[in-house]
Amino acid sequence: MRLVFVLVEPKVPENVGAAARALKTMGFADLWLVGNERHLEPQARWLAHGSEDILDGVRCFPDLASVRAHTELMIGTSAKPRHRQDEWLLPGDLKQTLAGKTSSTGTVALVFGREDRGLSNDELAQCDLLTGLPLKTTYPSLNLAQAVMVYAWELADMPRETATSPEADSGNWRSLQTRLTSLLPQLDTPLDGKLAQLLLQKLPRLPNRELGLLHTLAGNIEQVLERKKR
Repeated sequence: MRLVFVLVEPKVPENVGAAARALKTMGFADLWLVGNERHLEPQARWLAHGSEDILDGVRCFPDLASVRAHTELMIGTSAKPRHRQDEWLLPGDLKQTLAGKTSSTGTVALVFGREDRGLSNDELAQCDLLTGLPLKTTYPSLNLAQAVMVYAWELADMPRETATSPEADSGNWRSLQTRLTSLLPQLDTPLDGKLAQLLLQKLPRLPNRELGLLHTLAGNIEQVLERKKR
């Protein structure tokens, strides 16, 4: 698994430099920016002491949809669970979820929003999972670079490997999502719409083994439906 940290339209170049330094200290190497190139400003390097290589390797994207096209799992950070998805993962829960996917998932993006207003609802809707930090007070909130540091520290000891194992295909949750989206309406007794939506929303959290079992079940159902057509 390759974990990349994504900053959406950061306003303060010093925050980009401090985020790079936080990633470096925790053993991460990938920082992506959306919507601007704040990492090129001198102030970013002032705060990136010893981690200039992270800034040199920054990848820039025009929007979050472009990031999604380059990742297999996209996780949005949000100050509180106020959005359409039912589950909002604490950092420890996120770590457990990712730990069950190291052999089936290639690139995972952890997305941080703007310093003043975070991620928009539309951007959060593009994410597969949501996570947030429980705060004792609503203000002052964590600085952007501080939030990056907390997550980098929490996830630093998680195994990181490329998805090349035999489980990779059977554990791919997006292919399973596409498969079930097509399959569920064909059942003799289709799932209720809300229940089907809930099932599809749960897929990103499932570990390799459970995804593999669902792939097998979907295959068996497809065979039964094919025999009925004949």
